[in-house]
Formats: sequence, structure tokens, C-alpha cells
Amino acid sequence: MNFTPRFPNFLHGGDYNPDQWLDRPDILDRDVELMQAAHVNCVSVGIFSWARLEPEEGVYDFEWLDQVIDRLWKGGIHVILATPSGARPAWMAQKYPEVLRVNDHYQRYHFGARHNHCLTSPVYRRKVREMDTKLAERYAHHPAVIMWHLSNELSGSCWCPLCQEAWRGWLKDKYGTLDKLNDAWWTSFWAHRYTDWSQVEAPGGLGETSTNGMYIDWRRFSTHQCKTFMMAERDAVQAVNPDLLCTANLMERFWDYDYFDLAEGMDVVSWDSYPEWHSGDDVARAAEFAMNHDMMRSYKDQPFFLMESTPSQVNWKPVNKLKRPGMHLLSSMQALAHGSQSVMYFQWRKGRGAAEQFHGAVVDHDGRGDTRVFRDVTSVGKALEALQPLYGLEKRKAEVCIIYDWSNWWAIDYAQTGQKDNMKYFDSVNMHYRSLWERGVNVDFRDTRDCTDLSGYKLVICPMLFMLRESFARKLRAFTENGGTLLVTYFSGVVDETGNAWLGGAPYGLIDVLGVRATELDAIHPHDRQGLVLDGKTYKITELCEIPEMHGAQTLGTYAEDFYGGMACLTKHTFGKGQAYYLAAKVEQAGLDAIYGAIADELALTTALQDALPCGVIATERGGAVFLQNYSGAVQQVTLVGSYIDMITGEKVSGTFEMPVNGVMVLAEG
Repeated sequence: MNFTPRFPNFLHGGDYNPDQWLDRPDILDRDVELMQAAHVNCVSVGIFSWARLEPEEGVYDFEWLDQVIDRLWKGGIHVILATPSGARPAWMAQKYPEVLRVNDHYQRYHFGARHNHCLTSPVYRRKVREMDTKLAERYAHHPAVIMWHLSNELSGSCWCPLCQEAWRGWLKDKYGTLDKLNDAWWTSFWAHRYTDWSQVEAPGGLGETSTNGMYIDWRRFSTHQCKTFMMAERDAVQAVNPDLLCTANLMERFWDYDYFDLAEGMDVVSWDSYPEWHSGDDVARAAEFAMNHDMMRSYKDQPFFLMESTPSQVNWKPVNKLKRPGMHLLSSMQALAHGSQSVMYFQWRKGRGAAEQFHGAVVDHDGRGDTRVFRDVTSVGKALEALQPLYGLEKRKAEVCIIYDWSNWWAIDYAQTGQKDNMKYFDSVNMHYRSLWERGVNVDFRDTRDCTDLSGYKLVICPMLFMLRESFARKLRAFTENGGTLLVTYFSGVVDETGNAWLGGAPYGLIDVLGVRATELDAIHPHDRQGLVLDGKTYKITELCEIPEMHGAQTLGTYAEDFYGGMACLTKHTFGKGQAYYLAAKVEQAGLDAIYGAIADELALTTALQDALPCGVIATERGGAVFLQNYSGAVQQVTLVGSYIDMITGEKVSGTFEMPVNGVMVLAEG
């Protein structure tokens, strides 16, 4: 898929901040030379440049940006042009204090930091539209500019009077009447019923803290405000040139907004990836970020952009460790394997001061182009050029889908039960994903919206689907009845989309499909002992267990300990033409591997390679090529039956060979 028709290539580059160096034209000239040497072909410009672009209200200065873009274009470097709405200039905060965000204690922020603007403010939306229009009129037809980068890492909520009024309007549209809102939020609890719309305020530290349905709706509303803000930016720049597509960079484990919903408002998804490599278990870390890549691909069911990564280290984590030799190429190729069309960095050149003074960059304070990091970046640029035949080729259609839903995540985190405030939804989903990723099985992610289509999958997995919409329960029934394989875990089908408990038993709408009813939920202390007994082996269970009541399902595995020892923990049930598994507890990774290994064999799931690979060596398919990746931290001996060409080096690969630490190959059949 070609998102940048002006330059149909894998993009390599990163965030470039020439406005920090306008007093050093020698450095700006040198930057282009270094970019060429590093095989950089694209940079993102203008992300935090508002104070330079509009130093006074209505007074614009684009001459410096003209020179920068022309210099880059002359040097063969393309531009992703950013809208600067992620941080407003001081004069705006001073003249229009309403553009500043209010926290949940009703305190208005002062000027400073970034992302502390009110997304509802008509003034801020107007000023953003004016700036975006000016930028588009000047640069949207420049041959160097290939895409729009909208704002930066959108985040947060605002409790100002403007947002409170918008919140009440959103609720009126959603519920229509106060009676329906009171029913949805179960406000009879603690006499919290509302009798006038003016009484409804956003939840927060000085107000309502115990109405789960309100909190869930507040997160939905916050997503809506962000989405309309972002789409207004998109519409402003595309009114000038609709051919330039727009992206907005998302983040890992981001909880504030529903990314499936937000992605609908952008043309292309991009994201910022910062794994903590070498922090104890690189295989686990790789599984986590492989899942993130596949989620980004799944939001719009198309390739995505890696908009930010670090060439070596960051400066904002508790331990800021350097990437070890080979890891930069390996982690960059992982993004490509899962569907990225780019490898971009924050940042191109380290700034001299402020918060990101020591954040990793391609060019360090010494300005050299012969450092280890610079060579690592160059190797990625060369690899992307060698892999150009894969451009436009996508991953094979997945046979497996994992359900991951933001409203469900919020509902789990607000629920006061089990491991309170520590239910680990993301981590639990990642464990299921990892079992398939290590086998080389391609996985999609979907949420529970009405538009979700399950019909093309062999296997659908629902980890901790606590919030289950009635319409989605019907989809899961139909999927199974028509021949699909369904796996549902503990803590599923408990509440409806408002966060109120379903009556009649859980998992709601699926008891006859699964052949079990969930009864009690037990929480496990770290010192407790519990296990799943499966095929003569015992696998450790932690955190959460459910006691299922059998309604026709076959017991595959049982609990090992406690008063429910010997009771079913893993079950299987035939329903229509399909089959449904129920896993009643959080089982360690080895146990999930055993469960999914059996299911994968039974369903004959397609894998990237048929060959048995050492632990920590992962095969991922894209466009018919196999990305072979070694995250094990050790040299590994690999044996392949077929004969291949490594597309990165051009060398032949077959038989038995040693794969180095952090090694990566892209194998095409030769």
C-alpha cells in the first residue's frame, strides 16, 4: 500500500528540529550531508515550531522553514510536515488563558510543558486551524512534502467549564434523558441520582470517584474530543491539497483514548516505539512490542509508520541503557516485519539544552558521522533500500484474531474486584499473543464494535473480555456455530457496555456456547500455590482463578490445589460446527504455550517457517519473506530445510548455521 505516492519507498529518518539551530547555518548545511551519509531519505519537520512560525499573533515567519525545506529537497531528503499544535507559544497562553487545560482539581495550568491545552477551546481550535491553513497554503504542493504529521502524541483530558459543558452535551446525545443516564450509571447507589443536567460534572479528585459507568463514559468522551480536534486539523490541511495523507503518532500501552476509535479519524496510523531492551528478558520485550506493531497494523487493517524510535537510548526512563550491537537493526526490522513502512527516530540531532538534551539521537553533541550509533543507523538505511522489493507487499491474511477493547480495559481498571488496581489486562493479553508469535503465527487485533468482522478467522481469542456487548456476544456465538474455534478466559462476559453487571450468569450470552458457567472469582496472593494440571504436567497459576460450573463441556485440565483442586480449569465444548475453549485462570507462559500448541496443530495454523527454531529465535512473515530474529541474548544454531537468500546481505542461507546475538535476516526463497 502506497501512502506517499510522491516518494514510494520505505522511509528512513526522524524528527528534525532546525528551528533550534537557526543561528548555525553551518550545522544546517552539515545536517544534509550527514543525512545523505546515513541513507536518510525523509525527516519530520515543524513538530514544536509554533513560536518560530508565529512569534506574535497574526505575524508569521515562514522564511526559515522555506530555506530548510528547500535545502532538504535539494539534498534529496523528503519531508513529513507537522502541525505544531502539540505546544502553543507563550503569547497565546498569556492572551487566551482558556486555551490552557484545567486538571481534575479545577486548577488551570500555567504556560509550560506541552500537551496541556484544552482540546475543546474554540479559541485554540481557531488558532490551530489558522496555523494549519497557512502551512498548507505554503507547503502542501511543495514536491518535498509527502505527508502531514498532526500534532504529537495526543493525550490527556481537561475539566474546564468549556469541557464540562461539552461533556453534558455529549451525554445528552448519548442517553437522551436523565432517567436513562441514571439507569446506565446505577446512580441509586449512595443516592447519586441526578435531577438536572447541570448537576452532572466530570469525575475527578474533587467530585465523583465511585461511579464506574461515569468514568467509562468520561474516557469515551475524552476520546471523542481528541478525535474531533485531530480531524479538524486533518480537514484544514486537506482542504488545500487532499492528496497528502495525514497521520498522528500513537503510543504504547496508552490508556487515555480508544485507539480503534481515534484511528478512524486519520488516514494512516503511526506510533512511537521505545522498548527497554537488555533489561532482563529481551524475548518477552520483543513479544510485547511485536504485539504493539500488530495492534497498530490492525487499527485500520493496513500498514503503518514507525514514527519515533531511538537510535540508541532515551533519557526519560529510570535506567537509560544503550542498545547493544545488532539490536538497532534487529528492532527496526521487527517493525518492518509486522507491517511498518518506515523506521524513523527521535531525534536527528541532540539539542544543547532542555528536557531532551541527552535523549538519544543519530548525531550527538560532537556532530560526528563516524560513531557507533551513526553506523548502526546507516546499516538500517541500507537494509531498507535492500528490502525495497517488499514495499507495497503486506503480511499474509491472519487466521487468528485477539479481541482487545478499550472500553473493556477501562471497565476492568475501574472495577473493584480481584487484584484491585492491578488486573494487568495488557500484560495478560500479551501472554496469549506471545504463544502464537513465538510459533510464527500471524495475529490480528479487533475490538467489539459493530463493524468488527470475525468471519475470516479460524481462531478468535477473548482474554478477560469483562465488558461484553450483547451484539458482540451474538457475533461470538455465530462465529463458533459456523465452524470457528473460540477461546474465552476468566473474567469475561460480566458487565454490559455501561459497566453494569449482567444478570443470569457469566460469561453472558456464551454459557451454552462454552458449556460452562463462571461462578466465583478467586484472587491469588504471590505466596499462594495453584496450578493447572494438563497432560500430566502442572503449570503455575497466578493472580486470578474462576471456579467454573460445568454445563456440558469436556474437562481438559484441572486445578491442582486448594478446595477447588480437581475441578475444571481448562474446558472444551462443541457448539454447532465449531468448538469453544474456556480457560478459567491466569496460567504461566509455558502453560499457554502448551494450550496454543495443541490448538495450532489441530487447526493447522499457518506459520512463517515450518522449521523448528531455538528458543528466542522468531520467524515473522511479510510479503512472502521471512524475518528471522534472534532475541535470545546468545548465539543460536539454526537449521533450515529450504534454501534462501538473505535480502539484507544478498548471501545464500541454508542448512545449519550460527545466528549471532541480536542477529536478523530477511529470507526470500532462493
